[in-house]
Amino acid sequence: MRLRILAAAFVALAFVSAVPASPPPSRPPNIVLIVTDDMGYADIGPFGSTNHRTPALDRMAREGMKLTSFYAAPVCSPSRAQILTGAYAQRVSIPFVVLPDDRHGLHPDERTVPEYLRDRGYITMAIGKWHLGHEPPHLPTRHGFDHYFGLPYDRRIKLPLMRDDEVVEVLEGDDRDTPIERFTDEAVRFISARRDRPFFLYFAHTATHIPLHPGKRFRGRSPHGLYADWVEEVDWSVGRVLDALREQKLADDTLVIFTSDNGPWLPYGSEAGTAEPLRGGKGSTWEGGVRVPLIAWWPGHVPANAVRDAVAGNIDFLPTFVSLAGGPVPTRPKIDGRDLSPLLLGQSETSPHEAYFLYNVHRLEAVRSGPWKLALGPQIENLGDEHFPADAFSLAPRLYNLDTDIAEQTDVAARHPDVVARLQQHAEAMIRDLGDGSPGPGVRPAARAN
Repeated sequence: MRLRILAAAFVALAFVSAVPASPPPSRPPNIVLIVTDDMGYADIGPFGSTNHRTPALDRMAREGMKLTSFYAAPVCSPSRAQILTGAYAQRVSIPFVVLPDDRHGLHPDERTVPEYLRDRGYITMAIGKWHLGHEPPHLPTRHGFDHYFGLPYDRRIKLPLMRDDEVVEVLEGDDRDTPIERFTDEAVRFISARRDRPFFLYFAHTATHIPLHPGKRFRGRSPHGLYADWVEEVDWSVGRVLDALREQKLADDTLVIFTSDNGPWLPYGSEAGTAEPLRGGKGSTWEGGVRVPLIAWWPGHVPANAVRDAVAGNIDFLPTFVSLAGGPVPTRPKIDGRDLSPLLLGQSETSPHEAYFLYNVHRLEAVRSGPWKLALGPQIENLGDEHFPADAFSLAPRLYNLDTDIAEQTDVAARHPDVVARLQQHAEAMIRDLGDGSPGPGVRPAARAN
């Protein structure tokens, strides 16, 4: 399977040099951001899966662009904090998963994507899993969303389904198999509403996080088990969203992005996805835990059949969306993201990041720059399997060339001391800002409900 994935990647890269740059948009685009939960790098056809049927995502990739070195945080809540604030999760004090019994959440003073877009005249809606605090001060409608329909958390027997700030239903038993269909219906209604203003839709799936709950129409449909069923239901959902945009004649006016919040939860075996050929999974800063699939689609603007390997991450959504909406990229409060619009519009093939930082809770574990990745100390392989493999137990830094060793098997630090020294300088500067093991001076305070 690894050879098939690599071969597909090499074939796709052949398209890059032939793709012309697209003109800048003449009007602010609608923006739809679709985020799956715990979906691995190789779980969809465009990124090499042969077990999961994903015709909608296959078409989306043919008509759009894949980013193949795109990074998230190692676990759910930190990744969602990064998506909405444009800052590393440590900076906004969401370094851990926010659990249903917790009373903290995303601070009300943090400026989020929907808040900046509302300033530009956008209508905003969040659908699906929130996971950034369920107390009133932390809900989506307190963070710039005009409307919300979804679940504030998951992994409970009873789940509160909310509309805006109110619980309208409790999902339990067979009802837990219905969220994708219900969320997708809500997304299609939102897209189909007649309006004279651009919109931002943040559509965050509960799939494919355990426990697995594919809908009845999809359960048992795949020969590869429940996980594959749920991936295929996600693909169906993406297809419905894209079809709704086409039917409303909004395709040329809408940027759609599909990605995942982190890598697969590998200790769950057949109930988890795969990140092959990447190493590790959810909860780890090995590539399999933090490198996730991304497809961008915007007919006439994002080049079709394009592939970019430039380093980018979900901290980049905020400045990218604000820039495309015609606003100034904010400098205060400090964000870490960079504007990806030149990359997405085919005007550039280079990363806006000189260095990209991979934190795990409060510890800076790795730095990526170009093809190089420097691991700064021990790294666990997977959440739920917290062992340190023999080649990752040492406190000494380890250097990998991801262009030639995507599976992070060979430490080449001794051969490239100059690269190690350069990336260590980047790490030291970030540690002075955000800390390493405990919060640094650049960390903004957490928020707790009274």
